Amino acid sequence: MPQELLFQVSPEIAANELLLKQYISKLIQVDAKEIQHIFILKRSIDARQKVVKFNLKVAIYLIGEPIQESKIELPEYKNVNNAQEVIVVGAGPAGLFAALQLIELGLKPIIIERGKDVRGRRRDLKAINLDHIVDEDSNYCFGEGGAGTYSDGKLYTR
Repeated sequence: MPQELLFQVSPEIAANELLLKQYISKLIQVDAKEIQHIFILKRSIDARQKVVKFNLKVAIYLIGEPIQESKIELPEYKNVNNAQEVIVVGAGPAGLFAALQLIELGLKPIIIERGKDVRGRRRDLKAINLDHIVDEDSNYCFGEGGAGTYSDGKLYTR
């Protein structure tokens, strides 16, 4: 039975399999040679502070333990090239997930977005911040990815 661990490491450790194995061996107090395999179950970045950290959830298999392969089944999507078209307004999270749901139902989504793509929005946001010029169709609210594209996902009030 694998041991599951949840911990924080630097990006350098998270990106290097050998360093990660050494770090985990110290955490669980076994020789690194005893670790047969490490599966990363979940990975996220904590960039709220000056020093960026990776949050990792791993499954650790020691020598002699049978390794259970992950059984993730990827969905098979229908070919919707010739299907009935449905208009989806907005390329934010809700619009993109609505389009995905339509594909799963066998319909062909046509996504319309009043704003620009992410790269184009960056230029427009620079104009807002530096020159105080607002493009009504491409700003923090409108454009590819919606209002959340330039958000850290945390809401707060003052």
